[in-house]
Amino acid sequence: MRDVTEEDGLTDTALGLGRDPSAGEVRLPSLPSSARIARRLTGRLLQQRWMLPPDLTEEAVLLVSELVGNAVQHAGAAVFGLRIRRRRGWIRVEVRDPSRALPCLLPVREMDVDSGRGLFLVDTLADRWGVDLLADGKCTWFEMRVPGR
Repeated sequence: MRDVTEEDGLTDTALGLGRDPSAGEVRLPSLPSSARIARRLTGRLLQQRWMLPPDLTEEAVLLVSELVGNAVQHAGAAVFGLRIRRRRGWIRVEVRDPSRALPCLLPVREMDVDSGRGLFLVDTLADRWGVDLLADGKCTWFEMRVPGR
């Protein structure tokens, strides 16, 4: 199976970009290209609609990419879900997949050059993060403080 790319002629809607992760879970295929889609969805929502600061948006986009990468690489499922919520002073980003295997935060010294830094970045940049076990998998999430509306 190959990645879906813009050269395939798919529209934003076909790629899931017409969907709103703040209105409900957006389901994306477990492909490396879905990280790009999740980043674009997150960036558009946080910066264009919610008008959050660019630096906060950039950090959230990076963390979304890390959670999506973990879901694609380790969950072993055909699809995963992305949802973003905002409440007073906070945003919460959730990536849900059908695996009940818990992610592991590696100590810095055990990280190699190519992988192992994703949850370290989440732990460093997010204000809070965690994993909720569900009947049909897990939800890995992070929260970040945001300025008031």
